Amino acid sequence: MQFKKLALAMALGSIGFIPAAHATNGYFQPGFSVKSVGMGGVGIAFPQDALAPAMNPAGNAFLGDRIDFGTTLFRPDRSATFTNPMGSATFSGNDQQNFIIPEFGVNKVINSDLAVGISMYGNGGLNTGYSTLNSGTQGAQCQNPLVLQQFGGSQQACMQSPAGQLGAFGMGPMGVDLQQLFISPTVAYKINPDNAIGVAINIVHQSFRANGLQAFAPLSTNPASFSNPGHGSSNGVGVRLGWLGQLTPTLSLGATYEPKTHMGKISAYSGLFANGGSFDIPANYGVGFAWKATPALTVAGDVVRIDYAGVSAIANPSDCAFMGTCQLGASNGGGFGWKSITVVKLGAAYQVNQALTVRAGWNHGDNPIPSSQALVNVLAPGVVQDHLTFGATYALNERTEMSFDYVHAFKKTVTGTGLSQGVAIQMSQNVLGVSIGYKY
Repeated sequence: MQFKKLALAMALGSIGFIPAAHATNGYFQPGFSVKSVGMGGVGIAFPQDALAPAMNPAGNAFLGDRIDFGTTLFRPDRSATFTNPMGSATFSGNDQQNFIIPEFGVNKVINSDLAVGISMYGNGGLNTGYSTLNSGTQGAQCQNPLVLQQFGGSQQACMQSPAGQLGAFGMGPMGVDLQQLFISPTVAYKINPDNAIGVAINIVHQSFRANGLQAFAPLSTNPASFSNPGHGSSNGVGVRLGWLGQLTPTLSLGATYEPKTHMGKISAYSGLFANGGSFDIPANYGVGFAWKATPALTVAGDVVRIDYAGVSAIANPSDCAFMGTCQLGASNGGGFGWKSITVVKLGAAYQVNQALTVRAGWNHGDNPIPSSQALVNVLAPGVVQDHLTFGATYALNERTEMSFDYVHAFKKTVTGTGLSQGVAIQMSQNVLGVSIGYKY
């Protein structure tokens, strides 16, 4: 009864709260719990807490009764540089720099074979806000026809305007904000003592805002639903499946699959996203291992594929809109031009003593953004590839523990080619997370 009340309260309480983020495996998070992130984001074959369903719902079968909740602070640094023969100008994308993401999970063992749970987490997100000229000259911006359009074609009026009014495309403050919340009821079942399968039903709410893009409205099928209408939202339901097997006393393997989640259309941006405002969540799948090298040391790794190319709003190249061969918002409308990526995660956990466990990891993902798509991805510079992670857990008593993680995402720059010539986007990131776990 207490478990049911807690699960219901968590689900209801989270409906009005949407976490914001700027994640770095594209727009997905490197991992989905403080313990996982401390090991590079691994978790397919190494469940450590009640957030396991975000990576492999079968993991709940081996967790026992527990509650975990925590919060993560993201601090991304993103910028864009525009260059032409008159000079260059670099704009900060950090109008908002600090983002808080909560995480919450509960697992309950029903009998020796069956466990149920519910978890809440942010899948990831994107946020940019350009209103500050970091360096360079306004002359470079005031040679841009898109900028001059805002000043009646007058270079003099442009040069006399405050730098902050230029934005990155000369249209004042400009940026986007994408947020996704997952609530995942989960069932895990042991088909024998060493193997389990699991299913998580993902109830998803997403929110999106874009501002400062009005100069591009003529490229849209619906200019009124293109830029500056505030946050729009949509909902969807998906599923994640998983298997976890203990092959030997020291080696376990796991596999997970989440098909594409079909989301309702974001009507406020029907003129921006392909297919009239459709923004689905990409399919993703992966395999993992965990090896107990010694009684104190566990080494784990995952390989994950994220199918960004399967979602039109993410994958369609932007070039067609700029060249006039398609319209934004149409079924073949331009998108962000992202490719599907493979992510490799490797981590280790070492139990120093009964109270203290320390962790470290590495996370490397492909860059989803081709150089030809740099211009539109000023809005979504998810180019970071490499992450170094650390973490630890300290048991306060037999039931209660505290964990933390730290991630440094190394700076990555993509320099534009083709229609994106003269544009360079870059991002780095620091992340700090803290959580509390309770075994009941």
